[in-house]
Amino acid sequence: MGERIARRLTRTVKVGKLSIGGKSPIAIQSMTNTKTSDIPSTTAQLNELINAGCEMVRLAVPDRESAKALEVYVKFSPVPIIADIHFDVDLAFRAIENGAAKVRINPGNIGGRKNLLALAEKADKYNVAIRVGINSGSLEKDLLEKYGAVTPEALVYSAIRYQEYFEDVSFGNLVFSLKASTVYTTICACRLFSETSDYPLHIGVTEAGPPARGLIKSAIGIGTLLAEGIGDTIRVSLTAHPVEEVKAAKSILQALEIRSFGPELISCPTCGRCEADLQTLTSEVEKLLKGYQLPIKVAVMGCIVNGPGEAREADIGISAGKKQGVIFCKGRVIKTVKTELLFDSFKQELKAFLEMVDPESQRGMN
Repeated sequence: MGERIARRLTRTVKVGKLSIGGKSPIAIQSMTNTKTSDIPSTTAQLNELINAGCEMVRLAVPDRESAKALEVYVKFSPVPIIADIHFDVDLAFRAIENGAAKVRINPGNIGGRKNLLALAEKADKYNVAIRVGINSGSLEKDLLEKYGAVTPEALVYSAIRYQEYFEDVSFGNLVFSLKASTVYTTICACRLFSETSDYPLHIGVTEAGPPARGLIKSAIGIGTLLAEGIGDTIRVSLTAHPVEEVKAAKSILQALEIRSFGPELISCPTCGRCEADLQTLTSEVEKLLKGYQLPIKVAVMGCIVNGPGEAREADIGISAGKKQGVIFCKGRVIKTVKTELLFDSFKQELKAFLEMVDPESQRGMN
């Protein structure tokens, strides 16, 4: 890993057995898109998310049946279950009673200060965290009138207002999020909040869209904030299967060298010098690396002349040519082989390399 990003130090909040903020790792979360009351479908998707590496899972709770179903998920889930509540504070009470480790509310639609304070009392009794979600689409009318539009300042004003409500009754088990569908508004709001408050911050770009667009918006928004040390937990919001959100979150964290989830694969974009089917070769190497946890860097390059030099930071890599290719470690060529034998030869060298670094890493390798 390279030079580490200096994170903004926030207070630590417990969400079940997981800690958010402080020096805890930046946590990945996602949200199921099944009906929470549909126990078989939600159980299946919840397991998919857990197996993909999701560390907190949020479930929509639009009715009493959904709130009751939380009991089932809490019993088997090794990760904290978060209840997503809108409009009805009674559903938040029921979710807490049924084992939710955190309740996400939009304070602008939960029924005013009286309900918020009743929720704080309930959460404190059950040692449950509350995420105060400030969204551009539901900003309070008085703030829209005051600021004339959804501005970073308006979003932060809203967050601080609710922070003070909870602190008035000595409830501090809080996580905040300030989100807008506009990337730059989200970035500016989170920056401003981080200068104002030391509560943990959940970051993401809301309504980011389908994968092609949503990944770009999320990488810019989340990545910018993380690079500035802002953010304690993240969700990449995509119009896609939620497992794709987890994969994207991991990629963002690994690209910034904040966390490692296994080998990093780098490959060249190809150019007129490339004389091999690099896309297929890269895809095959990517499949080969699945399941490994070692934080190594692997390169697939399309030019024998420049490949090892351009990818000299890679722990191990290959450069393919029309008739032959090379396998290299840290920029040093260790083997030259015919192109049609390159992948199989690389596979053998990778096994040897992993055995040298960590003998346990070879288990399960075909």
